[in-house]
Amino acid sequence: MNRALAHRNLPQLLLRAREALLGHFRPILTHFGLTEQQWRILRAVDEHGQLEPRELCEICQILSPSLTGVLARMEDLDLVTRTRMEGDARRVIVRLAPRAQALVAQLAPLIEAQYRTIEKAYGRAMIAELYEVMDRFLSADPGPIAQVKLPTPTGEQG
Repeated sequence: MNRALAHRNLPQLLLRAREALLGHFRPILTHFGLTEQQWRILRAVDEHGQLEPRELCEICQILSPSLTGVLARMEDLDLVTRTRMEGDARRVIVRLAPRAQALVAQLAPLIEAQYRTIEKAYGRAMIAELYEVMDRFLSADPGPIAQVKLPTPTGEQG
């Protein structure tokens, strides 16, 4: 059965755009032995100085169970330190280790140069428009959006 849908697959388009963009940065990260998740964490902690894991989950869009493993590997690689907060041993602070600080210092100019190259290729106006549209979408408050009513699964009594 082939039914035409009225809307294009927006999540799929966003994933394709993400992949098209990240393809320009992966060679840089790979050269330095980093994964995309590791770079997102390094960049976020570098920008904020220190973060709690729950903040990293939100900023980096990494699920908590995955973040736990990534942070453990990054700690083993001497990229981050995790310390218990004074006064509340349940909370942990993540900071960049000196090795990561040096790595970010090496990577940052290359990442910025790649952004400039992308901007030249697509045009400054298109990149600015993308930022504007994404910012508007993410900051919009459409209010509660109702979920469509789902049918009763076959075989169940309603």
